Amino acid sequence: MAEISFKRVSRRFGNTPAVDNVSTTLESGRFLALLGPSGCGKTTLLRLIAGLERPDEGEIALGGQVVAAPGRFVEPEQRALGMVFQSYALWPHMSVAGNIGFGLNRLPRVEREARVLDALRMVGLGDMFDRKPHELSGGQRQRVALARSLAARPRILLLDEPLANLDAHLRQSMLAEFRRIHAATGCTMVFVTHDQNEAMAVADQVGVMDRGRIEQMATPMDLFDRPATPMVARFVGNGRTLPVTVQERLADRTCRIRIGDRTIAVPGQVAHGPGWLCLHPRDLSPSTEGIAGTISAVRFEDGYYLADVLLDALPEADALPLRLPGPARQGEKLRIALRGGWVLPRDGVPETPIAAPAEVRRGVPA
Repeated sequence: MAEISFKRVSRRFGNTPAVDNVSTTLESGRFLALLGPSGCGKTTLLRLIAGLERPDEGEIALGGQVVAAPGRFVEPEQRALGMVFQSYALWPHMSVAGNIGFGLNRLPRVEREARVLDALRMVGLGDMFDRKPHELSGGQRQRVALARSLAARPRILLLDEPLANLDAHLRQSMLAEFRRIHAATGCTMVFVTHDQNEAMAVADQVGVMDRGRIEQMATPMDLFDRPATPMVARFVGNGRTLPVTVQERLADRTCRIRIGDRTIAVPGQVAHGPGWLCLHPRDLSPSTEGIAGTISAVRFEDGYYLADVLLDALPEADALPLRLPGPARQGEKLRIALRGGWVLPRDGVPETPIAAPAEVRRGVPA
């Protein structure tokens, strides 16, 4: 068992709460990515798991064992954890095998050497055991750091922005490596990153943090399809929120809302009253009969023209990101069709959690 449990955990630095009254549980064998803006508390939360920080309040349990609570603290070396740092932290004078086996000195020599070789094979470096770190590429050094943690057979593996120093190509290969190792070992893994694409690509659970709190912990698909708060809707996937009025909640678990001169049904959990319509670029498309808007800016990104569009009916609202079939000009008029979205109450607190079925995750005309 390698379940991670937080109960009302807080950690402050001076008067600033880095982690603020967090209560959540990560099931054993999961791969969690912690995501959020700079200063949101994700690295502090990782360090609390590792025992590198002590909580000011609350209780932390790993695998059912309380490791931090009032009057109790289990030191990092006694928590059966592995940790991979951004800096690799390899001894330059030691060989690859020496670096991996450094923390295994209490084991008999034969078992220690077997673990080193197993870990090297697991990360695809079985023939590089006698090389020094300066003879390796950045990606290979990262694999050595990963192998060093795996050789200790940890029940939980913590990854603190391990790909930040790698180029885009190496990041992709290491993400694939993390996924493969997670599947092979069944180890519970927690991965801190600033990069949303990394988090979504590698993790089966993503925790979005803001101001020391976990706003939502869910699968990558649920974060896109059913954000729990306006912050999650705006932070994940270039999302936007529009203030709307919900007219009614329909029997098929959609909400009827009014935007401009259009009434549409969108998946959501609001019966009536003021709400937020959460949208991503995939929910929008140019149309001859959609909602009127004006292009405020255009840029070329990832092989597409992407426009920021202000809706004429909501000129003070967020500009919507719209992928265009070709170039356009600032100030140009057009219409937008809404093909999806998710509705939250204006205060961001759902009335009653409702899981929208797949067939109503896209908006349909009412």
